[in-house]
This record gives sequence, C-alpha cells and structure tokens, in this order.
Amino acid sequence: MMPKPIKLDSKTARAKLTPRKRPYTARLAAGIRLAYRRNAKIAGTWSVLGGGGGWLKKLGVADDLEPADGHNILDYWQAIERARELARTKDADSGKPITVAEALAAYAVDLVARGSRAYNAERALIHMSKPLASKTVALLTARELARWRDSLLAKGLVPGSIGRITGMLKAALNLAADRDRRITDRNAWRLGLKSLNDGEGGTRTGYVNDDEACRIIAAAPAEGSEFALFVEIGAVTGARPIQIARLQVADLQADRSDPRLMMPSSRKGKGRKRIERRPVPISPGLAFRLKQAVRGRAASELLLQSDGKGWSGNRHYRPFRRTVERSGLDPDVVTFYTLRHSSIQRALLRSVPVRVVATQHDTSVAMIERTYSRFIADHADAITRAAMLEVDQPAAAKIIPLKG
Repeated sequence: MMPKPIKLDSKTARAKLTPRKRPYTARLAAGIRLAYRRNAKIAGTWSVLGGGGGWLKKLGVADDLEPADGHNILDYWQAIERARELARTKDADSGKPITVAEALAAYAVDLVARGSRAYNAERALIHMSKPLASKTVALLTARELARWRDSLLAKGLVPGSIGRITGMLKAALNLAADRDRRITDRNAWRLGLKSLNDGEGGTRTGYVNDDEACRIIAAAPAEGSEFALFVEIGAVTGARPIQIARLQVADLQADRSDPRLMMPSSRKGKGRKRIERRPVPISPGLAFRLKQAVRGRAASELLLQSDGKGWSGNRHYRPFRRTVERSGLDPDVVTFYTLRHSSIQRALLRSVPVRVVATQHDTSVAMIERTYSRFIADHADAITRAAMLEVDQPAAAKIIPLKG
C-alpha cells in the first residue's frame, strides 16, 4: 500500500505534523523535492532537496507564525518557485561536474517551470543503469549511450517509445552543456542516441485503418463508459491525451448543426505557452453521447472526470493496452498516439490541405511535412494526376440523334 502523501500547502496541514529533525518532503520533479522541517516552538523552514538527494539547500522560513513577505518568509507556493529556480542553477554553479541523473533531474525541473510535463525524463531515469546514471556528462561516450539505447529495445520497448525517451535525454544533456562550459563535446549523444528508425516517418510507429479504429472504439466500453468516450474523441479528432484531459464541459458545442469541440492546445514546443482553444469537428453521434454524459454538470468542470481525478498524466495507458488486446491488435505497436498518427494520415490521404491538418491537430506544417512525407507525396500525386495531360484520349463516343 502506497504511503499517504504529506500535505504541506497550508499552515493548518503543517501544524498537524509531528516536530522532528528530518524534514517532510513533497515531490516537485524527478530527483527534486521540496523539504519542510517542522519545529516545536518556532516557525518551520523550507529547503530544496536536489540531485536525487545529493544536496540540500535552505530556502527560507515558513509562514507558520508570520505572513509571507516573499523574501525571508515564504508560503508554500513561493517556496516551490524558489526551489525550482535554485534546482535549475545549483548543479551548474556548484563547480561539481554534473552527472547524467542530475542532468535529467535539472531538465525535469526546467520542464515543469515552463509548464510542461516531465514524464519522459522520469522514464529515461527509470530505464537507466546505475553506472550510466552516475557518470559525469562530460565523460560520456557514443558507444555506451548507443548500448543503453539498444538495451531499451531488448527490454521490449517499441522504437517510438525509445525515440521519445532518448530525445528527452538528449535535451537534458544539451541543457547541461548550455549551463556548463566544461562540457564541450556533444557528439557523444548526437551519435550515440541516433534514432533507431531514421527512415521516412522518424520514430512514429503504428497505423490503424478505419475498420481497426472502429474495433478499438467498440472494445473500449469494457473499461468504462467514460474511457470509451476518451478513446472515441482521440480516434475522431486525433488529439493528444493531455488535450482530451483538459477539455471542459463548456468546450462541447453539441447543439450546432456541425458539432465540435473547442480543443485546448497541448503547450508543446519551446518556451512557456498559454493554453488556447480551437474548434475541432466531431461526429453527431459522438456529440450526442458527450451531451448525455455531461447533462447537469457545470460548464467549468472537466468534460471527462474519471471519478473526479481527471485523465491527466498516463492514466489511460493500461486500460488502452487492454482495449487494444481485446480488439485483436498488438498493444506494443498500437498505442494511444497511433490514433493521432492515423487521424493525420487519414486526412492527408483524403486530400485535406496540409495547413488545415496541422491546425486541426495542434502541430506545425513543418512537423507534418517532416513526419508524414510519404502520405503528403500520395496526396500530391492525386492532385497532380487530376491536372495531367492525357495524350491517349479515348475515342469520342458516337452520338446518334433521337428522332422526334
């Protein structure tokens, strides 16, 4: 049984904790924790525990007895913000050569601070051997990184998953090199972490045709009616799981003649981006089922609540694997992102303009062209063929006038 998480976000919750020397901690990102020391007669103190437990730095006094001033006395949220800032710079400023594990932890904190998720950074750390995780970034070799990448394939991970994990590691190592001038050679990860599939389509794997997509949708209700709607939205719109999880009741426009969802953006890409909403068409049948599911609910509530917990993170992963197995397909090949790739490919093959496809799927034209070039070529072939000069014209049909 998992231990109950410690609540540190309010004075009342902290006052109920037993005073002790060892601090209470709350996880911020992979390898980074906010630490609170509960004192008996004086205010508690905030610290940040970083580098996977390798260092501890005091942040300030907690607002247990006095109001927070944002400098010496910090509330919970101010402590978190200062912890993230310190964790991003601690390793680079300490003079100590940063390790691979510390680079991943620092990058995870940077992602969270920019409003993104650090899931793949955590996965990279989970799948990494201790000798490699503890190695100094400046001493990495292409050979050992390539061996680690290939070991992921031996563990049963598909190339698409490996590509996302190695991509996250490369980003973490690049960030470490940006912050530490002593790391001068990036060829170790540029060469050692090359994609396992360098052909057209990159690391994108899996495609389902219309019949297979319908079989997946038909198998989903066994995991619950709400999960069935989650899968159907993914198959119909090609949205990412995080976008579907962010949908609110107000985003459903089911009473129109052309029903649609106001799909929130994913905030993927460089820099902090605010969440925007764009209209995405859905079928009348899906609109009706969603309208029935949200009847009587407030406009600000999540469209799909999953027992009040929402569908953020990776909560869809296991039920979707079981759903794919029931549909007779391979869950190691067909992931939830396969629905997205299939939606994009389906639109391209049916001559939807590339810019429209990119807008509807919250991505860029450049990404579509780079990832789905083969399908764009099929699309261009069909358009060009319609305008092609036909030299061998069929013989003109003989017209026989009818007698009046």
